[in-house]
Amino acid sequence: MDDLEFLSDGPYDGPGTVVLGHGAGAPMDSPFMAHIASALATHGLRVVRFEFPYMQARRTTGQRKPPDREPVLLEMWRRVVDQLGGGERLVIGGKSMGGRMASMVADEVNARGLVCLGYPFHAPGRPEKPRVAHLLELRTPALIVQGTRDPFGSPDEVAGYGLPNRIRVHWIEDGDHDFKPRKASGRTQQQNWDEAAEQVATFVATL
Repeated sequence: MDDLEFLSDGPYDGPGTVVLGHGAGAPMDSPFMAHIASALATHGLRVVRFEFPYMQARRTTGQRKPPDREPVLLEMWRRVVDQLGGGERLVIGGKSMGGRMASMVADEVNARGLVCLGYPFHAPGRPEKPRVAHLLELRTPALIVQGTRDPFGSPDEVAGYGLPNRIRVHWIEDGDHDFKPRKASGRTQQQNWDEAAEQVATFVATL
């Protein structure tokens, strides 16, 4: 357990702790992850970030390798939750893959809540293979923040999944998978990131 490394933002004794895993291609200190963590900290939340083994290895070897297999990713989530004191006091989630893996262990670790930022409902161009079966049985209260232009899951597609009421979906207008809008929208990526953080903070306050 002592080999786990975390980045922490916000007060240790805040009203909630949000644990975020990164997406498949970017580390825990990517601009997206750093901005969301900082924004949530301004709401008084403690935010903890970590990296999966393949991303940890990238830092030491400099070699870009694909994500670990699912069992390794899930076990890492279990280790993180255990080291941070158990799921009862934690809201777990993260960016894309990190959030999806969290959604697969949320009930098991008895998480206080689940937050997914850009959930990969399906691979781009493969809507016929949705990744939602476990979500339909999810017991943990959840928030999914999704861009309306996300190729991993559009509003029409998500509306057809029949997600349970305990999963709330907030749509970021004109956002892509990283919530980046087109210039014609009149919005900026930072505005969309701030909106996402505001939604997460509001969600945590309801738990």
